Amino acid sequence: MTEHIDGNRLNNDLRYRFDYLSKFLNFTSDDIAMLNAFAPIIFPRIPVIADTVYRKLFSSDVTKQYFLIRNEGFEGFLPKKSHGVTLDSPQMELRRDMLSMYLKRVLTQHDWNDIFLQYLSQVGKIHTNQAGSASINVDYIHINGLLGYLEHLLIDALLNAENLDEKNRHAMMIAVNKFFWIQNDFFTMHFITASKENPSSSEKIHKDSACCCLLN
Repeated sequence: MTEHIDGNRLNNDLRYRFDYLSKFLNFTSDDIAMLNAFAPIIFPRIPVIADTVYRKLFSSDVTKQYFLIRNEGFEGFLPKKSHGVTLDSPQMELRRDMLSMYLKRVLTQHDWNDIFLQYLSQVGKIHTNQAGSASINVDYIHINGLLGYLEHLLIDALLNAENLDEKNRHAMMIAVNKFFWIQNDFFTMHFITASKENPSSSEKIHKDSACCCLLN
């Protein structure tokens, strides 16, 4: 029998959307357990991964420009030109900390309850124009590239981890991949909403933005 999926609920009920995605991707409690098991392996490398991510984002002006935007929680001096922003700037240290906290929360979350799903959703929403004064309008191409690059770094670390049997290595790799597709969907649903409400929104960059874990 063909299962009925309510299209309206997919767009308006985050839990329903997650349950649908989880079933489609076969993302189960076993995958969450594998993410949890991966945590102690990757935690020592998270500072290096966060630094590598922001070095990549600094490697082109089209992504570096977003770091001129002041984020909530940072009151220090903010340069007006991109060449005045460095990887050692206080606001960049804050962003690396936020990315590190994001990875640690995802990998240690045992219960993917509604509060956690809202957190993953907010990570996506804040990068569109949908989060009020806390918004930052990032073109989706950069988000897509960033998520792909971050997944690559985690999988590379997993492949090179020592003292890990191949069965668990394989299961952890699949769990990481499934997670990033779920997180990517939680980004795209907000970008689609933003695009429908304001087709020209991708051309704007808000001057005030909250510090989230990825590209702001």
